[in-house]
Amino acid sequence: MSEHRLSSVELDAATLPAATAEIEHERRVAIFDLVEKNSFRPVGAGGGPYRLKLSLIDGRLVFDIAGPGFARAHGLSLNPMNKTVKDYIGICDSYYEALRGTSPAQIEAVDMGRRGLHNEGAELLKARLDGKIAIDHETARRLFTLVTALYRRG
Repeated sequence: MSEHRLSSVELDAATLPAATAEIEHERRVAIFDLVEKNSFRPVGAGGGPYRLKLSLIDGRLVFDIAGPGFARAHGLSLNPMNKTVKDYIGICDSYYEALRGTSPAQIEAVDMGRRGLHNEGAELLKARLDGKIAIDHETARRLFTLVTALYRRG
């Protein structure tokens, strides 16, 4: 396994929106998936693994990164991602609703849209981190899932 990876992800509960038990579960699953397999290389870091703490401060998602001989924080404005995240949350809700009683063709159509928005969000996040943190597409997808879970409120 590459040394340029996340070994842990912590959420700063004091700065993030309150969440229901269901949303907390979504966040834990997203963190597990991200830590399980990722490629994460902060610019200027010699080697990992890295610990990541995510906070929400003044409308910015703060990536506080620590690793062997390395510590840095990067803040990203969430405004450029708002529409994509809200659209993704909406289509996920539609997908779960479709699973409850529509035709397989309708479920497949909604799922294709959901996957497309997920990829779009991952690429947007990857671009926003460019020059700060290098991540591959799959890590960007997992990180976008976590960011989406952070947006959700009870």
